[in-house]
Amino acid sequence: MSNESGDLAILKTVSLTSALERELERLIIKGELSPGERLNEIQLANRFGTSRGPLREAMRSLEAKGFVNVIRNRGVFVRQLTLEEAREIYEVRGTLFGLAARLVCENMTPELMADLRAQVDAMQAAADANDFDAYYPLNLEFHATIMQRADNKTMEAEYLRLVSKLHLFRARSLVQGGGLPVSNTEHHRILAALEAGDADAAHLAGWHHVDAAKKRMMVAIATTEDSSGGETEGVPLKKTPDATP
Repeated sequence: MSNESGDLAILKTVSLTSALERELERLIIKGELSPGERLNEIQLANRFGTSRGPLREAMRSLEAKGFVNVIRNRGVFVRQLTLEEAREIYEVRGTLFGLAARLVCENMTPELMADLRAQVDAMQAAADANDFDAYYPLNLEFHATIMQRADNKTMEAEYLRLVSKLHLFRARSLVQGGGLPVSNTEHHRILAALEAGDADAAHLAGWHHVDAAKKRMMVAIATTEDSSGGETEGVPLKKTPDATP
């Protein structure tokens, strides 16, 4: 009986840690926790009505995913990237995603095609409702599916390493260029190329999608700089983004 109680306590802790991780991730993506901001454990524990142990575990998970940096003797800070770093990562990411789309096209199955079509349809429903909170994780899932099914572990690992640094800038690009419908129009183009079995078109559509997201991100940040009257590094996200990479 004592073992069962101990197992239940572990499950509750894991569940709480996962919930805290998701909520902190949401706050960072939406800009309520800004780039460079220190995460105050006491304030966050009080806000969520929890002890600091599960909160620290959640922060460690966020560090592994690239959302925060842990600086010894200073604390945990929301990750910052310079605009130049983000631009460079987008360019490499676009090359990898285009190649992944080509490889997926060359190894397409009916089951995978149905899965990708369902994901794009789900994103369309979220886009039509202008529901960023629903759209963003679906968008991540679509990209992850293509990378995973490209069946190149080295490329997938490098892609994941890069995108873990880009969550803030990917979400920033959501505010420009026509919103969620424009992003999903690009997904439809990738899907159409895959359905046609055109590897060259799939490669180009995959690259173009990421390149367009990079350009939306640059416009979003330039707009923020114009309104703030100066250069911003790792600028915070707008509260209600409405487009996506």
